[in-house]
Amino acid sequence: MRVGVPKEIKPDEARVGLVPGAAAELVRDGHEVLVETGAGVGAGMADADYEATGAVIAPSAEEVWSSSELVVKVKEPLAAERRKLSRGQVLFTYLHLAPDTEQTHDLLASGATCIAYETVTSPHGGLPLLTPMSEVAGRLAPQVGAHCLERPQGGRGVLLGGVPGVPPAMVVVLGGGVSGTHATTIALGMGADVTVVDRSPEVLRRLAVQFDGRVRTVFSTRGTVADLARGADLLVGCVLVPGATAPKLVTRDMLAAMKPGAVIVDVAIDQGGCCETSRPTTHSAPTYIVDGIVHYCVANMPGAVARTSTLALNNATLPFVLALANKGWRRALVEDPHLRAGLNVHDGRIACAPVAEAHRLPYSPAEQLLAA
Repeated sequence: MRVGVPKEIKPDEARVGLVPGAAAELVRDGHEVLVETGAGVGAGMADADYEATGAVIAPSAEEVWSSSELVVKVKEPLAAERRKLSRGQVLFTYLHLAPDTEQTHDLLASGATCIAYETVTSPHGGLPLLTPMSEVAGRLAPQVGAHCLERPQGGRGVLLGGVPGVPPAMVVVLGGGVSGTHATTIALGMGADVTVVDRSPEVLRRLAVQFDGRVRTVFSTRGTVADLARGADLLVGCVLVPGATAPKLVTRDMLAAMKPGAVIVDVAIDQGGCCETSRPTTHSAPTYIVDGIVHYCVANMPGAVARTSTLALNNATLPFVLALANKGWRRALVEDPHLRAGLNVHDGRIACAPVAEAHRLPYSPAEQLLAA
């Protein structure tokens, strides 16, 4: 099989779909790997590194897209990339379709088979291809939040960890999943006063034990979120409903009661964000202010640490890429129900129920599409 790796074109995105070591595994199994020139440079991986593995360097994105049977990316294809997709081609990448109507309709029209990293499951009920980037985004959230709290960034002028005689910042983390747990770890390490909110009593118990009572855990209701937002210096949104649009836990009305210069870091922005006032931003223009509250809503947070993120992502995706290449996409999905859960779009139909529901479009179970 010919596996293509185009260079990412989303603004400020330097990750790459395959590292040279992953390309070497595919070449060793008899596949051809075609990498767009410069695709890995932003993550510290030169064309020569790929060529040393037996991969072929393509001079243009057009060559990669037009000749590859399987395209492996990081971020969702932008409009210019979606126009290059063809019927029968397989796309393996993050898609985040629930909040993205335009992309959903373009992928349906392409006739391609589109498998989303973020809905691939594990035997233990987790999301193994979303986890590494959730870990990175969670760890980045207090770091960027601390920067945004600085006065020159529009923040309150509060040091996250405080100093002797001056209390630390109040950090509220919405969601105790992977990104929320990692955000809590870093915020505690920076000396902040941390409260985690979740709707699962089991998650709250786990966090209480994991952090040995050093964080407050609060069951999530609209009232508790409003009360905690009022006292927060930094609010980190880490809620996730797999494949679906993130619930809006922080309303526009709540902003008026927050401290002027407080910061919201909406890690959930890839799935539409968990704040009513959130809209996607970029690394080059990461923040904006609404009602005196600084919003950081970068839709590809892990792209800021492209090398770490690329290596972590490839560690998780490589077994699935090898399965798709070695078995062919159809057999790979038939034999692995967890990879099959990643099928979002195939031949003009939606195979992911939350995506179909979000866009009020017909849903076709993956099993039905694979049997056709």
